[in-house]
This record gives sequence, C-alpha cells and structure tokens, in this order.
Amino acid sequence: MPWSQAASENAFMGAPKGRRGRLRIRTLVFLRWMALVGQTAAVLITAFVFKFDIPLGLCLGAIASGAWMNVVLSMRIGEPRLPRDWDVAAQLAFDIVQLSVLLAFTGGLDNPFSLLLIAPTVIAAGTLAGRQAAMVGLVGLAAAAVLYHWSMPLPWYAGLTVEMPPLYRLGMWIAMAVGTVFTGVYVWLAAREARRMELALQATQGVLAREQRLAALGGLAAAAAHELGTPLATIQVVAKELLRGAAGDKAVAEDAQLLLEQADRCRAILKQLSEQPETSDQVQARLRLPLVLEEVAQAYRGIGPRIETRVEMHPPHEPPPLILRQPELIHGLSAFVENAADFAVFAVTVTARVDRERIEIEVRDDGPGFSADVLTRLGEPYVTSRPTGEDSRSGHHGMGLGFFIAKTLLERIGGRVTFKNAKAETEDEDGGALVRIVWPRRALEAPPAPDDIDVAASRRGTQASAQGTQSSSAGSDDRKAEIGAT
Repeated sequence: MPWSQAASENAFMGAPKGRRGRLRIRTLVFLRWMALVGQTAAVLITAFVFKFDIPLGLCLGAIASGAWMNVVLSMRIGEPRLPRDWDVAAQLAFDIVQLSVLLAFTGGLDNPFSLLLIAPTVIAAGTLAGRQAAMVGLVGLAAAAVLYHWSMPLPWYAGLTVEMPPLYRLGMWIAMAVGTVFTGVYVWLAAREARRMELALQATQGVLAREQRLAALGGLAAAAAHELGTPLATIQVVAKELLRGAAGDKAVAEDAQLLLEQADRCRAILKQLSEQPETSDQVQARLRLPLVLEEVAQAYRGIGPRIETRVEMHPPHEPPPLILRQPELIHGLSAFVENAADFAVFAVTVTARVDRERIEIEVRDDGPGFSADVLTRLGEPYVTSRPTGEDSRSGHHGMGLGFFIAKTLLERIGGRVTFKNAKAETEDEDGGALVRIVWPRRALEAPPAPDDIDVAASRRGTQASAQGTQSSSAGSDDRKAEIGAT
C-alpha cells in the first residue's frame, strides 16, 4: 500500500493552511449551548437564590452574544463539508472572549469559574493542528492577563465587597497560564500520537486486506475454471455442428474452425489454472514449513545478499509440520526478510526451530545490527533507520511502518516478536540484527485435511480389522485345541 510522505506530514506534523478540521458545526453549536445554559444558571442562582449584588443586565447581555452566534451558526449545520481549522479556531477564540467578558462583570480571576477559560484551549489542542491550537491558547492567556488587570468586584451581598489580596490574584493568573500551556501541550501531544497510531493501524488493516485478496485469487481461478467448463463445452459442440453443416460455405467453415480452436484454447488455459498448485485452496492453505520459508525468501534472493532457509526439528527424526498459509504470516515474515536483505553484507539466514510445544523463526543478517536509539523503539509506528530510494536494495520507500505492521500482524496470529543484536562469532565482524518470533505450535500448525482424516480412519479400520481377524483366528485355534484335548 503506497503512502505519500507529504500526506503523512499533513496528517501528523501539522496541516497546510485551509485544511478541513475534525469538528462539525453541529458539535460547536452543541458545546456552546451547554456552556450558555451553565452560565445562565450560575448568574440566575447568584442573583435570585443567594441574593448577591450582580450586574444582571450586563451578564445576560454577554450570554446573549453567545446565543446570537449559535443562531447564526445553526443556519450552516446542513453544510456537507467540515469547517476549516481556522474557522474552528475563531469560534473557540470567540468562546474565550465571551466567557472573559462575563468573568470581567463577575470578579475576574477572583471568580472560581475562571478555571473554565482553559476548556476552549483543551478542545483546540485535541482537534486542531499545532498553529491553530497555539492561537487559541494565546487568546486564552491574553484574556487571563486582561482579567488580572481589570474586572468588576466579585458579586457579594449588597453593601459588602470582597477584595482578594494582590498576591492571590497573581497566583491565580500564574496558575491559569501554567494550566493553559501544560494542559494544551499535553492534550495536543496525546491527540497527535492517537492520530498517528490510528493511521498506522489503518495501514495494517490495508496490508492485511491486500494479502487476503491475493490469497483468494487462487480459489477464484479454480472456481472460474470449474464454472466456465460447461459453457465452453456447449460452444465446442455448437462449433462442431456448424463445421459439419458448412461443407459448401468456405467462410462459415473457417469461422466455425476458428471458434472451435479458440474454445479449445480457453479450456486448456482453464485446465492449467485449475491444476496449478499455487492456485489450489487445499494445497495453498496447508504447506510444509520449509516451503513457507522458501516462499518468503524467494522474492528477495535477487537483490544482493545470499538468503538461506533451514528448519531444525526437535526431535530430529520428525517431519516438518504442515503450516496454515495465513496472510499475516507471509507478510510479517516478508517485511523482516526484506529489511534484513537491505542491511546484510553477504547473507541473511531464516531459521525455524520446531519442537512439540512451539515454533520459533529467526531472521538474522550479517550487517551492522540495530542502532541503540532504534532498538528500544522497534515495533512502534514511524521508527526507521533503513535507507530509502536509490540507497535501498529493495527500492523500498519507508515511513517506519514496516516493523509495526509486521509485528502487529504476527501478534494477531499468536506470535511473540522480539528484536535484538546477535553476538558476533569473531571480533572482526558485526553480529547483525536478529528478529525472533515464537508461536505455540497449535497457533500455526494446520489441522488435518478431510482426506487425511479419511485415510487415517481407513488405516485404523484396516488395522482393527486385521487385529480382529487375528483374534478370531487365535480363538478358533484355541477352541480346536480344547476339542482335541477333550
């Protein structure tokens, strides 16, 4: 699956100017209505329940400005396209200004609800690109600075005022500034990492879907060969009849002969497709382990280093197991072999070790090995040190997703993947990179095919019949001996 480097930069590091955002107008309107309802409730409770002296008209006017903005935005809810990031940032900045005006009428930073100024910054950090989120955060910091220097007194009982010490107001401003910056950066980094991981998982699903489609081509070819056999036979019969009846018409005879020849050619092609082992579901789904390793290695044998495969059985006299040819297995091993072939000096070794409990596969090269800063992060998305473009033997243009996708797919079928640097056999050479994958044997081994079960049952039945015959014969001999003795 090709992935554009420009697209990746837009998706992860920040978007170009004018990019469509991830917030709908409906969401912005809903969030603002929630805030306005809360503000109205707080103002009315302060005025009529606690009987505090509050500039009710000014406060309701500030709330009304937010309601007016929502009414205007409601006219755009039906738009099919998402608003641009700068449009969303402007809306969140408006929310900060509207709340700041309300706070200015009700005590400024002395008001405990001033903490809500952080909320628009958090929303921006979680949904917008870096520049737009930073702009919203700066508006929030500027609003806190204005409230520190000017605001009306905190609402209190008539004839009484509450004056907070200047040091408290300064502490509130510092807390607001630190909270805005820290929370905004924290949420932005977390959201950015979540988006990167989401795209990486989408890439994994795309690779798996492609491998599954390729694996299904063999079955489709066999099915097509079977289904097209009957209409081709009908065409041949009709063509032969036309050929017999066109004895006096040379042109019709030539057309009928050509039609017959092409039908024969189609039947030959379909027969070839149906008889090829690599397109047979039964054969392709169940392969001996050495054949699986050879299939993976064969694709990279022409790009430079020698690629060797071997299977070690424990105990050694047992035959290699039959393996389910799963798309996850083929793609995951191929990614590790390709990476090893890019970095190897002379050789890549793919070794499988099998015992009664587990199957272990190692991919090792004789190159410089994994660098220390990459080794600790291998298996995470967007981690790479491989050459790209002309410097890559395989011509692979990577984004650091290969190991992540391979590890994810192999773990999906029960494997446990570890990365390390192998120890060098001599002091003059590098140890090379080593990738080890371990499965429980039952996770990879193919169940017996129906034919195998029938054969095994037949053998068991034959053995049982033979044993029964021997038992009957032995019983008859014993009976004869008894009669003779009598």
